Amino acid sequence: MAQQLLMPKATAVWLVDNTALSFDQIAQFCKLHPLEVKAIADGEASQGIKGLDPVATGQLSREEISLAEANPEHKLKLSEPKVRVPETKRKAPRYTPVSKRQDRPNAILWLVRNHPELKDAQISRLVGTTKSTIEQIRGRTHWNAANLAPMDPVTLGLCTQIDLDLEVERAAKNRGATPEDQQGSVLVSARETEAAQPLDDNGEKEIDADAVFAKLSSMKRTEPEEEDQN
Repeated sequence: MAQQLLMPKATAVWLVDNTALSFDQIAQFCKLHPLEVKAIADGEASQGIKGLDPVATGQLSREEISLAEANPEHKLKLSEPKVRVPETKRKAPRYTPVSKRQDRPNAILWLVRNHPELKDAQISRLVGTTKSTIEQIRGRTHWNAANLAPMDPVTLGLCTQIDLDLEVERAAKNRGATPEDQQGSVLVSARETEAAQPLDDNGEKEIDADAVFAKLSSMKRTEPEEEDQN
């Protein structure tokens, strides 16, 4: 990536005020038009702009300025940066090991069935697949559709439970409240499952023994009192 001048117009203001460089030299260095530099010198295009010292920012040396002032044909050159900032790499799609790539269609089928609220882009992020493959599995047009079996991508090691819960929560926020007739058609995140009250083997909520005995102790029998009255 080519090095670029910081705040070119503010730098031009400083060079006009503090050097004897020509308008053409300043324009070439700051990537401006010579007439725009002339307008800065006349005060017509620099209102409210504070000059930026390129020497203080390490983008230009005093020696380079002196050399350009002595030779009007000399073109100013940016100083080499003292610190190299690495280029920001674009986030690549999730990498899936070769040994697990054959499991991706099964994982996609599981996500499509159990989390229909997930968008194709979310499924792609989770298992590292393409939108065309997801569309084929949704439409049952995949070449191996007859042999596919839904399998949890977390169990297969294609994504973590945290990643899956995060995508499910995002989809839930975008989808809004789930209609009552569809509340049992999708899986909830593991976080919501852990927060729910545990059920016994028969599918009923566990009974709090302390609460039951506390209620029984408050209900005192009155039979002895009735016998005394008789």
